[in-house]
Amino acid sequence: MLQMKKITNELVNWYQQNKRDLPWRHTSDPYAIWISEIMLQQTRVEAVINYYNRFMKEIPTLKDLANIKEDALLKLWEGLGYYSRARNLQKTAKKLLEEGKNTLPNTKDELLKLPGIGLYTAGAILSIAYQIPTVAIDGNVYRVIGRVYEIDAPINKPSTYKIYEAIVEKNLAKDYPSEFTQSFMDLGSRICTPKNPDCQNCPLNQKCLAYKKGTPALYPVKEKKTGKRVEERSVFLFVYQDKLAIQKRKETGLLASLYELPNSLEYDSLIDIENAFLDKQIKYQSIMEVGEAKHVFSHIIWYMKGYLVLLKEPLEDFVWVTKDELVKNYSIPSAFSYYIDYFLTNF
Repeated sequence: MLQMKKITNELVNWYQQNKRDLPWRHTSDPYAIWISEIMLQQTRVEAVINYYNRFMKEIPTLKDLANIKEDALLKLWEGLGYYSRARNLQKTAKKLLEEGKNTLPNTKDELLKLPGIGLYTAGAILSIAYQIPTVAIDGNVYRVIGRVYEIDAPINKPSTYKIYEAIVEKNLAKDYPSEFTQSFMDLGSRICTPKNPDCQNCPLNQKCLAYKKGTPALYPVKEKKTGKRVEERSVFLFVYQDKLAIQKRKETGLLASLYELPNSLEYDSLIDIENAFLDKQIKYQSIMEVGEAKHVFSHIIWYMKGYLVLLKEPLEDFVWVTKDELVKNYSIPSAFSYYIDYFLTNF
């Protein structure tokens, strides 16, 4: 496999002629590139652009990131999901400043010691910001390399990484490390896509084994995962004098420390809800169903049924917010977006 022809020149040449005009490609600042790479994890490029521009305007330096309040940081991050990424950004910023550094380190060993930075992100920072030829393997790399070299090993097995690492190492562009790393992003999102790849226009098609055999859909190989856990939840929009009740989640676990709508692991009928409120002496004017919603996390699926509860008096242990306060100051996970939109539209 490693004796096959390199694909380096084709990748770099194609990228230089076809690269997209993205805001993080107008800088070599390690901080800016780090922010873009973290945002791009598990998020489409098109969705990241506005978030990146707003983030860099509000938090332009490592010091600004270290000092911003967490709620303000999470509000800027709202909609990107996987909020632990934002928290790890701030942890890293604080750690670097405590060590007397004002930017990201330029060695893999140092980068890997920082919160939220793994092998791919470290490789991307080194190659793009510091122009150091470094292996950086993400989903695009797995797809392109897996198809070109027809690799049968499942990519969700840790041992497979070594196979891809050896191939990428062999192909590294010593003179164009930034272009080489970023070429996979553009090729993987525009040509070598997960479904219906545009093989006819791919610069690698003459060397791609999967293309020659007509089997690109088979690569990269993945072992089937076990099914996701399903949770059924009741979600409550408690409203008192046009203010909505929200609460902060626990500091650990799913959606840690984010604000949410009150909810429970029950999927009861309206009558059951009314009886429960009577037992708890919750004084309300009316209760009505406001629809069902579904949200898929990486390992859990939430099936939700929502209830609008107009209260006669506010409940304790909640934060009560107006529409403006909700939009400006609080980061609510997208899992609740259906119900947040309902409140914003109707109150």
